[in-house]
Amino acid sequence: MRYDDRLATVLRLPVGGAAFARIQWRKLVDLLGTAPAEARGDILDAAHVRLADLARELPASTRTAILSDPGLRLRSPRLVAALASGEPQVARAALTAAQLSEEQWRDLVPALPASARVQLAARRDLPTSTRELLGRLGATGLHLPGEAPPPRAPEPVPAAKPAPQPTAQPAPEPAAEITGIGAIVQRIEAFRRAREETGPVRLGAKASAIAPRLPLGEDAPSPLTHFDFATDAAGRIVWAEGRFAPMLVGMALASHDGLAAPIARHQPIRAATLTLAGAEAIAGPWRIDAAPHFDPVGGRFAGHVGRARRLGEVAASPSPAGESDRLRQMLHELRTPVNAIQGFAEIIQQQLFGHTPHEYRALAAAIAADAAHMLAGFEELERYARLDTGAMVPTAGASDLAVCLAATIAQLTPHTAPRQAGFVLEHVGEKSAHMVALAPSETERLCWRLLATLAAHMAPGEVLPLFVSRETCAEELVLRLPGALAALDDEALFHAAASAQRAAPSAGMFGTGFALRLVATEAHAATGTLRRKDEWLCLSLPSAMDSAKTTPDLTNSPAQHSAEPQGAMGAAAGPAG
Repeated sequence: MRYDDRLATVLRLPVGGAAFARIQWRKLVDLLGTAPAEARGDILDAAHVRLADLARELPASTRTAILSDPGLRLRSPRLVAALASGEPQVARAALTAAQLSEEQWRDLVPALPASARVQLAARRDLPTSTRELLGRLGATGLHLPGEAPPPRAPEPVPAAKPAPQPTAQPAPEPAAEITGIGAIVQRIEAFRRAREETGPVRLGAKASAIAPRLPLGEDAPSPLTHFDFATDAAGRIVWAEGRFAPMLVGMALASHDGLAAPIARHQPIRAATLTLAGAEAIAGPWRIDAAPHFDPVGGRFAGHVGRARRLGEVAASPSPAGESDRLRQMLHELRTPVNAIQGFAEIIQQQLFGHTPHEYRALAAAIAADAAHMLAGFEELERYARLDTGAMVPTAGASDLAVCLAATIAQLTPHTAPRQAGFVLEHVGEKSAHMVALAPSETERLCWRLLATLAAHMAPGEVLPLFVSRETCAEELVLRLPGALAALDDEALFHAAASAQRAAPSAGMFGTGFALRLVATEAHAATGTLRRKDEWLCLSLPSAMDSAKTTPDLTNSPAQHSAEPQGAMGAAAGPAG
């Protein structure tokens, strides 16, 4: 859930009687009990105020019964502290149901009332450090709740070695054992005297017997070699162990290759490799092992729980796919809201929720069309990124380039005929099949993208010739650029900012420059080329007639093209006149 508005929804509900008050109090306890400990905001403060108001309307027995429900989730220290300050039976039920970590108990116990500490000490599943802290604060679980705690034995304090005294003076009396706050004060004084004698103690160094450490700091942070984590159902980290949690919580594991499939299928993750980017403490390669976790109450998939271990340092060169990978992650984040907008617009337009005025249906239809246009653009961007990084290759097969060109020209004729413009397909050499090693869908997509891009710039009465020929191990298409594009240099033609006119057919939402660069990338991924020579473009694709041979790879960017025409390019230069 990206945006959680459940608290706001509950707070908007009116309180119309004891039954509604009980239901609302139960929902608030459940939502506040699962809120992150560090969460702050006006909505949380309003929820706590509403909870206190409802508590005055509900009897303590009702609230105790709600808190005793086995399915209740009470993991918020702030809520536990608020409930523990109420009636004894409510406090007892809250402290019994609380599920806090060792660090949260250590922070919460000193703030609890004395009676609540006594009730908490009755639990036998508390961490050892929490029980020791309760003992130091005078609480014990060896008596009935509500009774005064039995007298506590004084804590022995090791006596310091007495300094030598002159024989003329009487020996000092043994110091009385000091407990509680006095013991802490004694330790502070011992630390101060040792620091004056030996100098400051560095963090991370072992404290000597004459320089005891204060319970105020920890050892120097060690490098992070592993961390435990938990994700939600969408694969986003919602909890991480230790001081590095702020760097990890919120990270989407499902967006990384190798993890998306097991997360989507609710399967275990075994020995998956993940490279994290970010702060130096967590950056680098990691090995991920995790198991799916299911809600014990409803049985629904709740996410993964696992551990990440740092792999050995590997000397890796900067990956050229980094920018494309980040682009793919960004597109994944953008698709979710656009899909939701499109879905709701279609629901309104189709009146699935009931009668809708025609004006709203027209607006919804326009919104759905715009969303579909945006999703098509996202698909083009992702296709470009995947082809550019080698994560995707065009589907292999066999298709006739000339047949696909003729079908594309027929589809474009209704758009170009009103302007008395169009394409003329010519064959160079024998008029036979021009089979390329691509699936028909791939060839049709490439032909449409190229011809539709050029058709959008054709002037009235402009006719563009297309020449198809067979060369060594390749099939070539040579076509003339429209006059509006032929006047541009290579940088302007293949630049993403060179956009097409707002006329049908459209080359895509990112314009002419991006469409031509995508054609070049598709051709390169299929071991072909897209070159420009003056006012001509040459598209070369691998031939399916001789699969044993390969065509040269495209080594230059779309803005860098061969200086001389090859094959049909020379034949095409004649009609250019």
